[in-house]
Amino acid sequence: MKEDFIHYLWKFKKFDFLKAKTTAGDEIYIRSSGMHNTQKAGPDFFNAQLDIGTQHWAGNVEVHQKSSDWFAHNHHTDSAYDNVILHVVWEHDVEVYRNNNTPIPTLVIANYIDDKLLENYHQLFTKKETKFINCASYFPNFNSLKIDFWLTKLYAERLENKAVYIEKLLAENNFHWEQTLFCMLAKYFGLKQNATPFIAIAQSVPFAMLQKETQAEKIEALLFGQAGLLEETKDDYQKKLQREYQFLKTKFKCSPIAEPVHFFRLRPLNFPTVRLAQLASLYTKQKNLFSQLIQVDKLEDFYQVLSVKTSPYWETHYNFGKTSKFFIKKTSKKFINLLLINAVFPLQFVYGRAIGKPFDEKIFEFLKQLPPENNHILTQYHKLHNNLGNSAMHSQALLQMYTEYCTKNKCLLCTLGNQVL
Repeated sequence: MKEDFIHYLWKFKKFDFLKAKTTAGDEIYIRSSGMHNTQKAGPDFFNAQLDIGTQHWAGNVEVHQKSSDWFAHNHHTDSAYDNVILHVVWEHDVEVYRNNNTPIPTLVIANYIDDKLLENYHQLFTKKETKFINCASYFPNFNSLKIDFWLTKLYAERLENKAVYIEKLLAENNFHWEQTLFCMLAKYFGLKQNATPFIAIAQSVPFAMLQKETQAEKIEALLFGQAGLLEETKDDYQKKLQREYQFLKTKFKCSPIAEPVHFFRLRPLNFPTVRLAQLASLYTKQKNLFSQLIQVDKLEDFYQVLSVKTSPYWETHYNFGKTSKFFIKKTSKKFINLLLINAVFPLQFVYGRAIGKPFDEKIFEFLKQLPPENNHILTQYHKLHNNLGNSAMHSQALLQMYTEYCTKNKCLLCTLGNQVL
């Protein structure tokens, strides 16, 4: 039996705790199971309150599959475990003693488990090739209100995860909000395939130059040059950008990034050339972009600020030296939604927290107005349940559930997994 399941049983009292006794026959009354230790080294539950026999105990609880794991994990040599008042195990195979040679009371929790709960646990974690997620067969019957509550919590968790990344990036940028926004936008202009090189480009350019420059060609020259896309000369426009880049490279002491950008398996509109050209146009058109976006109160105003088209050359090109049919390459509403969800709103969240003026409710309202994203993972979820919400907040929450719970088999930490058990 896995330890995390025993943790779950103890934490949520999913056993016949009123009849529980130690291996010595003493009755156990649980006043408090203790605080679950999921981060630090040391016992699994801190500050439990238990009555064992006629004695009241306050201290820690340790959980193992077998009693002998106490020695296998070297707890007998670690003073952090001196205050353990109960050893909760699935199988008792050896007595465990404190340093003063007094026995640590042991609860064999397997003796107090309902057979149905155990059956549900095994079914939940039995892998089948056809299963999208462990609880797929139960999912259609989950209560919609419980799902909605859990998805709201999941989105908040996802936002917190993004906040950790942004706070690190902000520190690297010397707490320059405008520059941090540029890095975040660059990352998502690069999409999944080019996120890493695009953010490297953003971090490698002199941001002060971007804020002052009003000519798209100069910004393009800098971005394309840093991306390593000006090393060849396929036409006059590329040659022009190349000359400009050589000047800027010397002036600002820049070096192209090491990682190449990728074109493979990308639709032409998502080519790094097109997305860099759009990013250059955005920073030609908009100065002090962060200050503008922070003040937006209506969703449509975001589209007005972030809607840009490329410079004329890219209206007949997807790459250098290859002419294509005329097409104005604007940032679409769908693409702007991607930027809002992944870059703008998370940065607003961090900024609000930094100034003591939370944007949480505002962000949640904006997200509820945005349509849900669409990919194969979300399609699978919607096949399982017909009421999973119809907004970007819900789709982001489902992605959080999939990546952080479903694929990692963390069903015991999931509200829906708990419902199965």
